[in-house]
Amino acid sequence: MNSLLEIEMYPNIKDEIVNGYIKKILNNKKNWDEPFFIDTKSYIDFKEISKVVENISVETLKNLIVLGTGGSIQTLLALKHLGKKKIYPITSSRSKELNQCLEETNTSDSIVIPISRGGETIDINSTIGIFVDKGYDFIGLSSQGTMFEILKELKCPLLDVPDLAGRFVASISNVAIFPAYLAEVNVEEFIQGLENGYSTYMNFKVNEASKMAVYLYHLYIKGYKLVFSMPYSLNLEGSVGLFVQELSESTGKDNKGLMGAYQSAPLCQHSVLEYLLGGTKGLVLPMLWLIKEESPDLKLQSTIDYIHKKSSQEVVNYQANATFQALIEQDVPSVLLNISSPTARCIGNLISFIQSAIYYLCLLLDVNWANNPKVIIGKTICNNALKANKSFQELKKERNKIASTKYADLQ
Repeated sequence: MNSLLEIEMYPNIKDEIVNGYIKKILNNKKNWDEPFFIDTKSYIDFKEISKVVENISVETLKNLIVLGTGGSIQTLLALKHLGKKKIYPITSSRSKELNQCLEETNTSDSIVIPISRGGETIDINSTIGIFVDKGYDFIGLSSQGTMFEILKELKCPLLDVPDLAGRFVASISNVAIFPAYLAEVNVEEFIQGLENGYSTYMNFKVNEASKMAVYLYHLYIKGYKLVFSMPYSLNLEGSVGLFVQELSESTGKDNKGLMGAYQSAPLCQHSVLEYLLGGTKGLVLPMLWLIKEESPDLKLQSTIDYIHKKSSQEVVNYQANATFQALIEQDVPSVLLNISSPTARCIGNLISFIQSAIYYLCLLLDVNWANNPKVIIGKTICNNALKANKSFQELKKERNKIASTKYADLQ
């Protein structure tokens, strides 16, 4: 049993079924690229990182403004709670986040870190100029495309981004490691957690990750298509976001796959639990994520004797366990994922678990785990509309015309 991560999954899948699916994983492995994400050394150059950091006054640095979206930032969000510097994740040009960041930071104690693999992500490219105009310093993580050319013009330091699937490569490359290092996250401990996790999970045998993949696939072929995650700690929401992205973007192709979604818990108990317990069955698989030993935690003061002096996370975990039992009592297949603590090592182990399980699940579905070919469709439409300066009314007319032919059978 892995002491950093424990899983309960109901119903229990019979051993002969699990073993049969493991054979299918091994058989389909040859159809797709090897899992580069288990290589924790080749894509990181700590000497190069140290050289870049030498030119930064780390002592006076208070804020990291990270311009990134999707795989370029999700792993960093999983590590954000471990940083000693404040991290502002700017994932698009939404004005609320941009204004708040500009109001709370200044050029003397902040640095801007744009991140993009292809360099054409409009969410990020559209935000660079506003920080240039205000006089912020930059360190770029980019190797190609429009962003790379913009950053070269700024003559700011540049670090390489591997041309590999961002959601899988971030944890073993500059994408997540550099900003985490600059935020003074213990990246050595994080990488150790990754390595230990992969040595346990990526052996193509029965383990927590392969059993998770088998469980998801077994329910998928019975009709379950949505995994609804319930993270019972803010320290887990970044990791859960990564799980949602990897599940949806990696499996969702060739008219196959599962979709991930989440809402903070126990808040979600008051918004979607009634549906999960009493609504349409056979479609949604709840997955509860909790931490045994939260940090920081505190003792509660209460006139209710059975709450008084229990820790705040302990009460939350009681709610999680009760919800899990209620789901089982109502015949709802469910998963409880228990992480020992939110340390860098445990988060590393958790991410290795997530990526291993998703990889195995893709092999069971026999889909390409590393690509996301449909994402470019919306990006192309957006760029063309901006270049042509189309009005929103024109775009509405285009949609109306398309829909009239696409949805004929549903009208």
